Amino acid sequence: MKIARSQNKQDQQINLTPLIDVVFLLVIFFMVSTSFTNETRIGIELPESTDQPAAESVVAIELVITSQGAYRVNGESLVRSDAQTLQKVLQQQAQGMNLTATPLVISADKDAKHQYVITAMDVAGRMGFTSINLLTQDQ
Repeated sequence: MKIARSQNKQDQQINLTPLIDVVFLLVIFFMVSTSFTNETRIGIELPESTDQPAAESVVAIELVITSQGAYRVNGESLVRSDAQTLQKVLQQQAQGMNLTATPLVISADKDAKHQYVITAMDVAGRMGFTSINLLTQDQ
């Protein structure tokens, strides 16, 4: 006797709807969590090296940045190390000087964070200094 087996062949398909939903949610998550920053760039003109030191005919303002981020302007330590205090002290030191002709010499400790130097350069740029020199030492 033959028993008929019912062959129930259903079309077996993978349902892609949940997969598409998950991928769509991942795309939205990455788009929302990504932060876009506008980075500003500073134009720097690199000087050529000479064997002889340049003649000091113009009085320069010297800004020293320590490894802890403390500022000293012409040997005078600042009470606070923030941009507003630095700007006030630089204005006092540059009083009566032509800021476009007065060079600002920035000397930073090798362990100082770049943020301290960039803050000093930003303050000097907003004040109108056009000649900013970075002091380096031969080792």
